Amino acid sequence: MTFAATILTLYPEMFPGPLGVSLAGRALEQGTWSCNPVQIRDFATDRHRTVDDTPAGGGAGMVLKVDVLAAAVDHALVQQPDCPVLAMTPRGAPLTQDRIRALAAGPGVTILCGRFEGFDERIFETRPVEQVSLGDIILSGGEPAALAMLDACIRLLPGVMGAASSGTEESFEEGLLEYPHYTRPNEWEGRTIPEVLRSGDHAKIAAWRKQRSENDTRLRRPDLWERYGNARGRPASGVQREMKEPDQ
Repeated sequence: MTFAATILTLYPEMFPGPLGVSLAGRALEQGTWSCNPVQIRDFATDRHRTVDDTPAGGGAGMVLKVDVLAAAVDHALVQQPDCPVLAMTPRGAPLTQDRIRALAAGPGVTILCGRFEGFDERIFETRPVEQVSLGDIILSGGEPAALAMLDACIRLLPGVMGAASSGTEESFEEGLLEYPHYTRPNEWEGRTIPEVLRSGDHAKIAAWRKQRSENDTRLRRPDLWERYGNARGRPASGVQREMKEPDQ
């Protein structure tokens, strides 16, 4: 089944963009997923194809018009009635790897890309549009965030990655950051690959990787560590306490 991506945007020329090369590009050529950018401006009704207007109550910038947005969303819902509609906005809920996996397991997604000051709020009150955010950052528009979200989904589609385990032994999949990686040369600028990774003892290697994942998460992402500890019923106190590096 093809994963169908419809992108409602003022800049359809931005797609597939970087998703047209590497793994995503090969999957696009093979029909594993499809890319359908749709120009929002085509749904404007005036001769100037106006898509924005000044914000009610005053203020800087412009706001995307609800009537134009609704027409674009309605068009997408007719084309892909079973696909969720996500609006990329910093006011949305942060995307998680769990959400990405759920999207990748479905038939596809419609993405509404914001510009200017954002969307007229009534689009969310009248249409089944979910607000999502790439993170606590502000971009010039929703298109770069849409590209990132699609990349996260596409790499999980069957057959896109060479090894199935590549999509499971990573950061966030088990609630932790991924363990560090090494490769040849064994010694470089006086630093060597940890001995345990050269031991051939798979049980010890797995234990070392688990320990590093837990330690690094605790030090670098106390928010993830708290959730991980709570999920496992373990105390997650002292998350910002200095910890020793595990033995190499």
